[in-house]
Amino acid sequence: MENEWKHRTPVSEVEMKELSRAVHQGFLSAQKKKTKQVRLTQLAILVIFFALWEAAGRLKWIDVLLFSYPSKVFTLLWDKLLDGSLLPHVGATVFETIVGFALGTLFGTALAVVIWWSPFLSRVLDPYIVVLNSMPKVALGPLFIVGLGPGLLSIIATTLSITVIITTLVVYGSFKEVDANYVKVVEIFGGNKRKVLQKVILPASFPTIISTLKANVGLAWVGVIVGEFLVSQIGLGYLIIYGFQVFNFTLVMSTLIVIAIVAALMYQAVAYLEDRITKQR
Repeated sequence: MENEWKHRTPVSEVEMKELSRAVHQGFLSAQKKKTKQVRLTQLAILVIFFALWEAAGRLKWIDVLLFSYPSKVFTLLWDKLLDGSLLPHVGATVFETIVGFALGTLFGTALAVVIWWSPFLSRVLDPYIVVLNSMPKVALGPLFIVGLGPGLLSIIATTLSITVIITTLVVYGSFKEVDANYVKVVEIFGGNKRKVLQKVILPASFPTIISTLKANVGLAWVGVIVGEFLVSQIGLGYLIIYGFQVFNFTLVMSTLIVIAIVAALMYQAVAYLEDRITKQR
C-alpha cells in the first residue's frame, strides 16, 4: 500500500483546477435543472387550476354568477385595459402601496432605534406596543377617516398602522439578539452609544431589516386595500367594493387577479433588491 502511494503520479495544479471547474459546472447544471423542474411544476399547477376553474364554470359545477370563470375574467380585463379604465386604478393602488411600504419600513426601524436607545422608554412603551400589535387595525379606520379625511391620508395611515408596529417588533428583536460581546468590545475602545449603533447593532441587524422589507410588501397591500375599502373612489380596493355592490363578481375576480400579479411583481422586485444589497455587502 505504501509503495502504491509512492509510485502514484501527483495531481498537478492545472488538473486540480480543471477538476474543480468540472465539479462546479456539474453543480450549476444540477441547480439549473432543479430550478427548471420547479418552474415547470409551478406553471403546471397554475394551468391546471385555471383549466379546472374554466371547466367548472362552463359545465355549471359552480355558480357562475358568484365565481365566474377565467375566459370571462380575462375578457373583462382586456376590455378594461383597452378602454383605459383599469390602469388608473392600478396606478393609484401601487402608488399608495409604495408610499405605505416605504414609510412603514422607515418609521418602524426608526422607532426600534429609539426604543433600543432608551431602556427606560422601552419599558414604558412595551405594553402599548403589545396592545397596538394585538388590536385589529381595521377598527382604527373610522378614526383615521374622521381625523384625516376620506382620502389618501387615511389610506396611508391605515397602511402605517399595520406595517409600523410589526417592523418595530421585528427590528427591535434583532437588535436585542446581537452578541453582547461585540458591544463590549466597542465600549472598551471608548465607543459611545452612537458608535455601538453604527458599528455593531445596525450592521448585525441588517439581514433582518432587509428581510422585513419582503414582509412589509404584503402588509402594505393589506393596509392599502382595507383603506380603499373604507374611503377610496379609485384603486383596486374600490373596484372590489364596487363589483360587490353591483353584484358583478367577474369584476371582483378580475381585480383579485390583478392584485395577485402586481403584488407578486413588487415582491420579486424587493427580493431582487435584497439579493443585490446582500451581495454588495
